[in-house]
Amino acid sequence: MELGEFWNLLISNPAILITSLLTLGVILVNGWTDAPNAIASCVGTRAMPPRAAIWMAALFNFLGVLVMTSLNATVAMTIYNMVDFGTDAHEALVALCAALFAIVVWATAAWKFGIPTSESHALIAGISGAAIAMHNSFAGINGGEWIKVIYGLLLSTVLGFGMGFVIAKAVQGICRRMDYRKANRFFRGGQIFGAAAMAFMHGAQDGQKFMGVFLLGMALAQGQAGGTVATVPIWLMILCSLVMGVGTSIGGLKIIKSVGLDMVKLEKYQGFSADLAGAGCLLIASLTGIPVSTTHTKTTAIMGVGAAKRVRSVNWGIVKDMVLTWVLTFPGCGAIGYLMAKLFMLIF
Repeated sequence: MELGEFWNLLISNPAILITSLLTLGVILVNGWTDAPNAIASCVGTRAMPPRAAIWMAALFNFLGVLVMTSLNATVAMTIYNMVDFGTDAHEALVALCAALFAIVVWATAAWKFGIPTSESHALIAGISGAAIAMHNSFAGINGGEWIKVIYGLLLSTVLGFGMGFVIAKAVQGICRRMDYRKANRFFRGGQIFGAAAMAFMHGAQDGQKFMGVFLLGMALAQGQAGGTVATVPIWLMILCSLVMGVGTSIGGLKIIKSVGLDMVKLEKYQGFSADLAGAGCLLIASLTGIPVSTTHTKTTAIMGVGAAKRVRSVNWGIVKDMVLTWVLTFPGCGAIGYLMAKLFMLIF
């Protein structure tokens, strides 16, 4: 779909307007609750001031969306094909809008308490709950695509922590005889590079997920149920990146504080190690087409680098709150998506 064609549809079709606004609302929420994880350690060690880091994150989010979607759009297609809303395009669109509304409610509540919830998992749970509401069963869930989410959950948790631990230990060993001030100057620059890489990979992962939902909404709003999509238009990549960047600039500081300051008191070499580990994990996931959570990947990488120095250096109270939110995301957001879908179908 060309931008001009989309604009004409937006003006003439109220269903497309509402669906687009809700989808962009979810992307905005992702920007203020999820994207800040990419730059949290960079800001936490004062390698960059918050505002400069946010602008950098916005730029590299866009580049990640553009480059990785051009190379491999599998993540977007995984989300696009995750559920089957049936053959009634109107009912399917109502259910999708209910799911998007549920995601905004869940993410806003988590942000209020400064807890970095996973918008990837909220998205998956919300649309799954809505699909179950439509079918009154699990018939609308595509198990083959859902299993990739389980793989991604394990990958982002285990590999994120493990890579963070190993890289931090390696850096400690390599730099143990270096002058502290010279090493800090190197790792300050390294952290800026690492934060840019994390933002790039966040765009590659989360940008694709939300573009998949956007395209699904556009198809349903035009009465096309059960279709497939081959390409992601560049104007959609730009739009998603810009909205995500605006979200980060609005509310990102609260999440940056929780991840980059409260969980572990990071030194510059630890921040560099966490960024390198997180970006590497996200790159592996993106190339293999597995949808993973940027939040899980980055926070577990930070836990890993903290534990590499001393297990007690990690604030396990903050970790407990995060893990509890992650565990509750699937049933909590899924239930809200289910209830909202039932309500929306009664009203509309």
